[in-house]
Amino acid sequence: MYAPARDDELTGLVNYADQQLDAIRAASFGLTEEQARLRPCRSELSIGGIIKHIVRGMRGAVSQLQGTGGEFVLDEAAFAAYMGSFALTDDETAAGVIAEFDQVRAEFLAAMRASDPDADAMAPPAPWAGINEPRPMKNRYFMGHQIEEFARHAGHADIIREQIDGQSVPALVMSLAGAPANRFFTPYTAAPGTLLA
Repeated sequence: MYAPARDDELTGLVNYADQQLDAIRAASFGLTEEQARLRPCRSELSIGGIIKHIVRGMRGAVSQLQGTGGEFVLDEAAFAAYMGSFALTDDETAAGVIAEFDQVRAEFLAAMRASDPDADAMAPPAPWAGINEPRPMKNRYFMGHQIEEFARHAGHADIIREQIDGQSVPALVMSLAGAPANRFFTPYTAAPGTLLA
């Protein structure tokens, strides 16, 4: 948890992003590979698929923050890659995607820390929202948007995990952090051989 603090703007943005990434990762704690692929709600989302999608999003965010992204193209291949980012393929494992998540997470947070929130940037088109041309923005807008996206998917992961076995993601985050039991919280113990155990 990102506890109340008197941090500067950039530190606050980084810590809020990291808090949401913690939640997304923790959603997999104690699941089997098969459970990480379950889609217990009406959507096609799974815990493994959400983690994979966030990896893709963080990679794009690193390119955006470092100014190394090329021209935005949403052709058929790019659209298929985007849609495919929401589900694990037969060749992928949840454990492998989590390892990739951990690596890209470090790169993403470093890129955020190295960025000036007040710097000018260009937002790529967002045709799904009817925005077909790049638009000027500040980095703080982009960083805030990343937090919004991570929080949305952390919420998805929490709902999916509760449908699988009744565990809530905040309790899983606290369990992974080693928080002691109290009147409000009982640590979760994952079975050996499960994800993050």
